[in-house]
Amino acid sequence: MSKILKIVLAANLIVLAILAFVYPHLMVGPGKLIPGHSKLETDCFACHAPFSGATTERCTTCHKPEEIGKLTTLGQPIQKPLTSTPFHQKLVKQDCLACHSDHAGVKRFRIAGRFNHALLQADARKECQSCHKSPKDSLHEQITGNCSQCHTQEKWVPATFDHDKYFVLDRDHDVKCATCHVRNDYSRYTCYGCHEHSPEKIRREHIEEGIRDFKNCVECHRSADEDDIRMPGRGREGD
Repeated sequence: MSKILKIVLAANLIVLAILAFVYPHLMVGPGKLIPGHSKLETDCFACHAPFSGATTERCTTCHKPEEIGKLTTLGQPIQKPLTSTPFHQKLVKQDCLACHSDHAGVKRFRIAGRFNHALLQADARKECQSCHKSPKDSLHEQITGNCSQCHTQEKWVPATFDHDKYFVLDRDHDVKCATCHVRNDYSRYTCYGCHEHSPEKIRREHIEEGIRDFKNCVECHRSADEDDIRMPGRGREGD
């Protein structure tokens, strides 16, 4: 390679390096900024540190964690908040880049807009309905809280709970959840919520069959079918 060609290449590299620092939004910017940050279009170093990229520390110089979702960067109350409940104050740590990317170009941050519930403090992860509205179907209208018993924080569907694994809700058991699950506690149930099943009647019928441990009804009864009674260690009745 001739000396002149080396000089030309070196000169070009120097010019490109200078242009990258003078006009970074044109030379290395991955795309336009979101409307809220459009005024920073030509001021890359408002968010980016040279050679190390954007940092949470620079984000929080304008966006105070204790005010996010409540006040604008000018200190004015937010008229139309993006979420029903401010939750940034309940994050395990302030890591803005875990969810946010302000550029909408070809190198758009892949997980932008996908919230990871693991970023929330443990107690906040149990308060689903402080951020999410409960569905309006007939089942969910009866339920408040306890979302994690059926749903994961990764996806709403499919639900992980299948009632038929425990007890089949046939036409004789088409009742409100609170009939069996008192006080909205779905970790427990009772079969004494209707006139057919009184403690005394159930006790008498089981004692007559020589059964003295009958506290956990669904251990033997998985449906209202009298021919499908499963005795622990003895299989189905009548087999």
